Amino acid sequence: MTTQIFVASSLHGTAVLAAALDAGCFEGSGRAEGPARRILLLSDDTAIPEATVPIDAMPGFGRLRTRFDEVRSWNDAVFPLHPSAWTPRADDVPLWERHLRRAWDLGDEEVELALESPHAAPAQAVVQIFTGGPVTVYTVGLTGYGPTGGKIPPLIGTRVRRLLHPDLLPGLKPLLLGEFDAVPHPLPTPALLKVYAELADASPEFDVPEGAALLLLPEAGTLPAAEEAELHLRMVRGTAALGHTHLVLQPHPDGPAPVTPALRAEAARLGVELTLPHSGLSGAPVPAEVLYERLRPALVVGCSSTALLTAAAYYGLPVARTGTGTLLERLTPYENPARIPATIVDALLPDLAEPAAVSDQSPLTEATVAEALDGLLPAVAFAMQPRVRPDFRPAAERYLSAHLNTRTWRYFKRRRLGSLALPGVVPARLAFVRRNATLRRIARRARALKRR
Repeated sequence: MTTQIFVASSLHGTAVLAAALDAGCFEGSGRAEGPARRILLLSDDTAIPEATVPIDAMPGFGRLRTRFDEVRSWNDAVFPLHPSAWTPRADDVPLWERHLRRAWDLGDEEVELALESPHAAPAQAVVQIFTGGPVTVYTVGLTGYGPTGGKIPPLIGTRVRRLLHPDLLPGLKPLLLGEFDAVPHPLPTPALLKVYAELADASPEFDVPEGAALLLLPEAGTLPAAEEAELHLRMVRGTAALGHTHLVLQPHPDGPAPVTPALRAEAARLGVELTLPHSGLSGAPVPAEVLYERLRPALVVGCSSTALLTAAAYYGLPVARTGTGTLLERLTPYENPARIPATIVDALLPDLAEPAAVSDQSPLTEATVAEALDGLLPAVAFAMQPRVRPDFRPAAERYLSAHLNTRTWRYFKRRRLGSLALPGVVPARLAFVRRNATLRRIARRARALKRR
């Protein structure tokens, strides 16, 4: 028999896995007689797990839990170690596998894994411990359209059979794990909407008028505190300027709700009302998709949230972006995975400061997505991870040679392009210099002599 272990670190991830099971994505993936059981392995990898609401205590989790035979805690399994900061030593892997097989009553059964990208903990730890079995990787947002966050050992990467992803960008294939030829498999939209409707049915009533505007606040700490506060004020001002008088603030799932006195004072000055929904006594944040189901907001405003694309692609809601230029400038290091969502949102969605573009926006189509992102994403992906996807160099050179201008410079850094000998910094007639190993060796020796 085969046991399938589904690793989730958020309620949203659990919902995506539930939708995949409803759509039959894991039927027949094991042996002919089918899987013996399905285990949901929850991992809370927030900074202080003890101070956050557990995933299995959030409203709606009970509905999602019915797809699985049992639920286990990765935090309990590795306690007192932190899930996002620990992976097993190579010599300890057999010990950990024996321990977990005994603790979870797995015996000698074959284990199949479904997890998020295995280049980082806790997914990396799980895939290292349970060796040999096939792996399905799933994504919950826009980061799947970018490159893998680092080099993955071939013994792990070659086990990945497919990549499950929400189809947020029509016609565009994710780049994640493309270096291992992982086959992208879009999740059926009806299955996802069905799961989101279940979460909405299990959530409490909100005292919010239908048609209010929804503001998706970025994760705390993404920007310096002063710029983050200014971004919140800009969102309120821009939305009020479009005529909206009731604003619903949606904090990031991984952080507190930053409703400051300055924000409330600005709302009072503009004559708009602020509402902060929550899921009952637990205080857990409400998933944005629940608010789409329940409130049908007249406008969704955000910076780089995946929920912006969910609103546009799945619910047909009008959306607007703000602050993406600042975010792209501040993100460090350049290979920060948040760069891909910020790039997609900036290139594809209308700016809140352009009322005509917001009111006249059309539904996302393959043509509009291809026009905005087809050449841009491979170029950014190569600049982010040149060692992971060296095959993207020709595409990056073509894009930068033809499309680099005052508008597209925000997606790149001069120093980064220079270090990679890409067009835009190094003149074309001198590009061979950085690619020539002999010249680079001479330059290093010259710098060493100068330092001496």
